[in-house]
Amino acid sequence: MPLTSRERVLAVLNHEVPDRVPIVIGASNATGISNPTYRKLKAKLGVESPDDFLYDWPELGTAKIDEVILERLHSDVRGVLDREPATVRAKNEAREPGSPYFNSWGVGSVEGDPGTWFPAIHPLADTHSIADVDSYPWPDMNDPTRVAHVKAEAQKLAQENKYAILATPWLAFPLERAFAMQRMDRFMLNLGRHPDFARALLAKLTDLCKTLMGNFLRECGDNIDMIKIGDDLGMQNSLLMSPKMYREILKPFHADYLAFIKSHTKAKVFFHTDGDVYPLIPDFIEMGVDILNPIQTSAGKMSDLDGLKKQFGKNIIFCGGIDTHRVLPFGMPEDVRKEVKRIIDVLGKDGGYMLASVHTVMSDVTPENVLAMVDAVDEFGWY
Repeated sequence: MPLTSRERVLAVLNHEVPDRVPIVIGASNATGISNPTYRKLKAKLGVESPDDFLYDWPELGTAKIDEVILERLHSDVRGVLDREPATVRAKNEAREPGSPYFNSWGVGSVEGDPGTWFPAIHPLADTHSIADVDSYPWPDMNDPTRVAHVKAEAQKLAQENKYAILATPWLAFPLERAFAMQRMDRFMLNLGRHPDFARALLAKLTDLCKTLMGNFLRECGDNIDMIKIGDDLGMQNSLLMSPKMYREILKPFHADYLAFIKSHTKAKVFFHTDGDVYPLIPDFIEMGVDILNPIQTSAGKMSDLDGLKKQFGKNIIFCGGIDTHRVLPFGMPEDVRKEVKRIIDVLGKDGGYMLASVHTVMSDVTPENVLAMVDAVDEFGWY
């Protein structure tokens, strides 16, 4: 008999061979679908429903997918998410149309094309003073409205026992918060020029992330199967920083954060990091990462699927791999079908793989290609 979706994912998480490759879509921003593509998908499938968004955050632009469509997409995972504080949501709902959106960290996003928002206001952009870190009005991670809904949602999904549960508190990743607070280029310069400042900022951000994560995990209880964190560490053909800099400055904070998480939950750690991160995979395994996402196959050595599988496949689970750089946006459905088969044949051999797109399915992807991706799993993903 076929496994249930949850049984299928749990088999992979336990390094066992399931009945078919699990599909992870719609459970988080990193595995989601942008709203323009989702609207087209709803129209193609004849589903009429109002727009809704992950994290109740329209400016993020990632659709909250209707259950009927999640089932059509054969998604084996459902998400449990936090929210920004009620006061932040209310303030943004009441602001003038088109004016900047500010999150609880004080980072502002501005509208480019209609409906497309980009972080552009960085409150600590012009400093490398530790005193400014100490005096900044940091957000309240104990605000109960961030997680008031989490317990009921996690319990409901667990009681239904149909789908694996991926929990994802948003904005809880220290390096990406540093980029948001300072601008990516300026924080990268501070890593080299002012490492004491960089460490002080990362320490503060890690403590805040741990506070939110602790509250979130307490509400989730034992009802979740995976907990998603991550920091983007790679570019198209290299790392954002040298392995030496990563290990000396950032890795201690990642290791501390992972140890904190593992002391608060039995859920497997799902670590999202874009780009060519091949040189750091041993570090991820050493720190306790269970699942690596998104396996950006267009980036440097991450294209070496045989090498990934042979070198790391016994120690870490791969999730992702379906190219959003060329294949999904520019290919035809048959190209997508062939790519899914190629990825499954290597990463899916003997288990250890969950299929997902490489990050969000963006607005340049047709609904036909989204359906081709998931339907190809039904064709090629059975063991």
